[in-house]
Amino acid sequence: MKRFLPLLASLLWVTGCTHVSHPRTDFLRVIERPHVALTPLVQALPTTNGFAQFHFSFASDAQNRVPGILIEPKNFSGKRPVIIALHGTGGSTANMAALCRKLAERGFIAVAIDGRYHGERKSGKGNADYHAAIVRAWHGDGGHPLYYDTAWDVMRLVDYLQTRDDVDASRIGLIGISKGGIETYFAAAVDPRIAVAVPCIGVQSFSWALKHNEWQGRIATIQPAFDTIAKDAGIAKPNSAFVKKFYDRVVPGIDGEFDGPEMLKLITPRPLLVINSDADEHTPLPGVEQCVVVAEKSYASASASEKFSVIIQTNTAHKVLPESERAAIDWFVKWLKP
Repeated sequence: MKRFLPLLASLLWVTGCTHVSHPRTDFLRVIERPHVALTPLVQALPTTNGFAQFHFSFASDAQNRVPGILIEPKNFSGKRPVIIALHGTGGSTANMAALCRKLAERGFIAVAIDGRYHGERKSGKGNADYHAAIVRAWHGDGGHPLYYDTAWDVMRLVDYLQTRDDVDASRIGLIGISKGGIETYFAAAVDPRIAVAVPCIGVQSFSWALKHNEWQGRIATIQPAFDTIAKDAGIAKPNSAFVKKFYDRVVPGIDGEFDGPEMLKLITPRPLLVINSDADEHTPLPGVEQCVVVAEKSYASASASEKFSVIIQTNTAHKVLPESERAAIDWFVKWLKP
């Protein structure tokens, strides 16, 4: 906690009453909330195949505790690099357990958490809690359950990891799938403590999708919430203009200051591997290419081109192929050296 506060203070620097506009500081202004003690709780789980496993939770704010799992090689000493894994829409830590075990096999401490209104953080089956929270956000009930709040939880998770004796806080990596991929590049963009990032099937330009009427795939991931909101607004056939209005309320700035191209630039010069697909309706390829062009220029300007790489999975829709997952793990090994 003490380590994070000076970082946040510097990122939210303001001169007098003048607003200092910058995607990083502006995003933090959107998601930041009063700090509380982490009060972590950790419970050992049965050892499996030589790996120690733990269930943990910590407070990310006054109303929310974040549950997760941690897997690490058993009986090692010293500090290890850690990889955080974020699930997609409708998923949970259970969906990331297999990846966490593969990371632990390569010598990492692997961690996964439940996103807002997912896994242990929902009251029943399905995504009803998640959709209801998005509808409340539209009506101004506070919070940003779509992507942004989980990015905050990741930053608080880093606070927690820094307190652990087994974690090398200078070697923290972050990987996410779909929704988790979006949260990955948001969190990595605003928190320089994340040393390496691998957003999977999440990088996109929301602005491009709106301009070219290609927003339907991404909205489909939260269709029940969006349909309820459109109905409440009296919109029978939503168009790009209404989707922009939705974004402005629920995830303000996602198609502008916080769009993919702008946020990827902020990760420079830290190692960044982008994994997307050529036939993914959730992340239309021309918008992905727009992000890549901007990131390539940013890394080249910083003389760090070797730290930026892209995998475009061919003839592939919205999924991560096994060979791409292996490439992601190899990327972490290359830069974090477990």
